[in-house]
Amino acid sequence: MEVLTQALQFILSLSILIVLHEMGHFIPAKLFKTRVEKFYLFFDPWFSLFKYKKGDTEYGIGWLPLGGYVKISGMIDESMDKEQMKLPPQDWEFRSKPAWQRLIIMCGGVTVNVILGILIYAMVLFGWGDKYLPAKNATYGVSCDSLALKMGLKDGDKILSVDNAPVETIEKVFGAVLINKAKTIQAERDGQKVEIPVTDDNLSEMLKNKNRLVEPRFPMDVLSVASGKPAAKAGIKVNDRVVAVNNIPTPFRMDVTKVLQQNKGKTINFDVLRGKDTVKTKVEVSDAGMIGIGVNQDPSKYFEMQTVHYTFLESFPAGIHKAGETFDNYIKQFKVIFTVKGAASEIGGFMSIGKAYSTSWDWQSFWMFTAFLSIVLAIMNILPIPALDGGHVMFLLYEVITRRKPNEKFMEYAQYVGMFLLLGLLLFANGNDIVRLFK
Repeated sequence: MEVLTQALQFILSLSILIVLHEMGHFIPAKLFKTRVEKFYLFFDPWFSLFKYKKGDTEYGIGWLPLGGYVKISGMIDESMDKEQMKLPPQDWEFRSKPAWQRLIIMCGGVTVNVILGILIYAMVLFGWGDKYLPAKNATYGVSCDSLALKMGLKDGDKILSVDNAPVETIEKVFGAVLINKAKTIQAERDGQKVEIPVTDDNLSEMLKNKNRLVEPRFPMDVLSVASGKPAAKAGIKVNDRVVAVNNIPTPFRMDVTKVLQQNKGKTINFDVLRGKDTVKTKVEVSDAGMIGIGVNQDPSKYFEMQTVHYTFLESFPAGIHKAGETFDNYIKQFKVIFTVKGAASEIGGFMSIGKAYSTSWDWQSFWMFTAFLSIVLAIMNILPIPALDGGHVMFLLYEVITRRKPNEKFMEYAQYVGMFLLLGLLLFANGNDIVRLFK
């Protein structure tokens, strides 16, 4: 059910982004009296799921959910309609329009994606505000994963900055370290400031093993108990707090998790705080190191949260800032891909994107991720690769500057090269997903 929920969110998000992106091409094409032959959500090789024709345009839904397209008359695009290009140019064709009009048509999709990303971010901030846990308010410090401990961080450290740039929230430590290829992390330990070095090997391991480095440290309060599982059989109840395992004090969740991982398949002693009483029981740990409980991970129960509310007008500059931050971080990821060992193997396809959605239908999370994808789609489409909008824009700028059109045969071959590159990237990214699935 969780996979289905993620898949439905992905399809809905993708459909919204594709339709509005293609509308960005469609509307200026119509305004400049350019014929649009097809407007499709998803691709339709051999057949379509649905179609109808109105005027000169066929509208439809294809069966291959890898994108969408508008087919504009007199344009060398992914349809590779070479027969049409052999005929004399007509007034209503793309190739007959002035270069500035063609440039606006080709920039329309990316422009819509940028505006859409800003608007969605703005409306999410207006509707829900921005609620987060400031790093300084994580009074218990952080819990460290294996890589963070190896680097020199310790459980209970309070993160101050990365490369001496203050970190607003603990959740942003991972991005601040990896995306910026940080060299140091500054933390407070026992009232003293310590500096933790970050090596290139650390960055590679972060990518390879999906290390998040740190998370807020909080007590292990039982939120749910799965029926028939070891915890239920041992009498553990909702709202119990685990305080010791095998007579080892475990004041925080990660303390409990580490002891469980060390005792897979064994029966161990649990001390839980129930109200004011300490209850002792024995629990059988599964071979996966699990006992069948859900843990309260709501930081607002333990820490003072920060919530920023925005008026309708204030939400727009905040949305622009959020979109700009997304743009900046995504561009920096390209540098990571080409400069961090093993980063290319972590590129993901549709499966990776789908898994990024919430496993339950959360509208705030859905719209935030849709806004993120809208900015990403804008960046990817403006890359100067033939077959993408950016490739067409590159050739149009050449025409504007030199006042000469590129040779149509050259444009045709460039389109083939671009499609080959995109197909290769698509196969590589989704191939990585398949490899990870079998691993």
